[in-house]
Amino acid sequence: MNTWKQYQDQNKERFLEELLALLRIPSISAKSENNGDMLTCAKAVEQALKQAGAPVTKIYETAGHPIVYGEIITDPGFPTVLVYGHYDVQPADPLELWHSSPFDPTIKDGKIYARGACDDKGQFYMHVKALEIMTQTKSLCTNIKFIIEGEEEIGSPHLAEFVKAHKDLLKADVILISDTAMISMDTPSIDIGVRGLSYIEIEVTGPNRDLHSGVYGGAVANPITILSKMIASCHDENNHITIPGFYDDVLSSTDAERKKMAEAPFDETEFKTDLAIQHLWGEKGYSTNERTGIRPTLEVNGIWGGYTGEGAKTVLPSKAFAKISCRLVPNQSSEKITSMVLAHFKKIAPAFVTVNAFEHHGGEPYITPIDSHEYQSAAKAIAATFGKDPIPVRGGGSIPICALFEKELNVKIVFMGFGLDSDNLHSPNEKYDIVNFYKGIETIPYFHQFFAEKKS
Repeated sequence: MNTWKQYQDQNKERFLEELLALLRIPSISAKSENNGDMLTCAKAVEQALKQAGAPVTKIYETAGHPIVYGEIITDPGFPTVLVYGHYDVQPADPLELWHSSPFDPTIKDGKIYARGACDDKGQFYMHVKALEIMTQTKSLCTNIKFIIEGEEEIGSPHLAEFVKAHKDLLKADVILISDTAMISMDTPSIDIGVRGLSYIEIEVTGPNRDLHSGVYGGAVANPITILSKMIASCHDENNHITIPGFYDDVLSSTDAERKKMAEAPFDETEFKTDLAIQHLWGEKGYSTNERTGIRPTLEVNGIWGGYTGEGAKTVLPSKAFAKISCRLVPNQSSEKITSMVLAHFKKIAPAFVTVNAFEHHGGEPYITPIDSHEYQSAAKAIAATFGKDPIPVRGGGSIPICALFEKELNVKIVFMGFGLDSDNLHSPNEKYDIVNFYKGIETIPYFHQFFAEKKS
């Protein structure tokens, strides 16, 4: 409908200013010092839903950070779309690598630089503004519900309990999520799945205190050295994960799916240039797109121990630590993999150190069938605004709550992300192109229109 685009063009500067205001709130769920900011952000999201036309809104308290709910029931006979997003963001560290303040959004070369710009404030806010457009142009053809949580970046520890307790409230015909990316604005794509996650922490202890590295070095095992060796042993010369049983449940992709992935545009030179690297790395026998989509991984997210301050301090440390995440693919269980990896590290620990290993959080992989009415509605919506059909791809990231949503609410999930892999998610200088923000707002009403049509 032309009226959608007309309304957006008339109000796009206001839409952008509202997003920038939301980005100024440091809603870091991982840090207790930001608990007040979390509530402030939740209230801002609720107010935005009200202003966009949702007559029912509510902030639900949890044992952690609050959940924001909103709805507009246009007609009980209309299908219902449940929009999921999250207002919490990753910590901004290391701050010295940011070109501008992470919570003072800066626009440069048509891009918004701020923590949460793409993940996920900029993306869920597209749905809020799409709601406003449809209510103001009196063109709503679906009922719309919103569930915007504040704990996605820490594994959504309290969302499952909320969903199970509020099934009637969240009852819907499809769940729509914009927390993923597409290949490019020239080559639109839709993620048909996300990987699961297993996140653990390892603590290796040697002597009962930090020691003088000259007096004791060479006679006492260094926990950092031992931990490094243990981690290095988790991959072989082909970058294949060596933990026994790790691949047992992996659902292998068909030759047809691998061929489809091979057809997706990928500029290796541009990829390497963007990251300032000379060579790519990964499991032998798989392309880059396959390594980040259809194959499981094990990555070290952080490793530390001993003295890391300014100058020198010659110690042999008492302890060493590492945080490790595994990305999982269909048929792998986060609970099973977590137990397997924890047990493996304890098993391979040499006798001269002790190992304590524990779980942080996890989530299951998820796949959306491309022949479903839900997926086809999203594909038609993107084709309507991009002028070309989107390519179905597998996303490398994780949205831990997806599998539980489908299990508890018995509906399919559609991913309609407008970010880019180069948007520096979880990194310094996170960004979101303003063009992508506007294109998402333009596209979302078409999803509602096509989804409201009878299934073919």
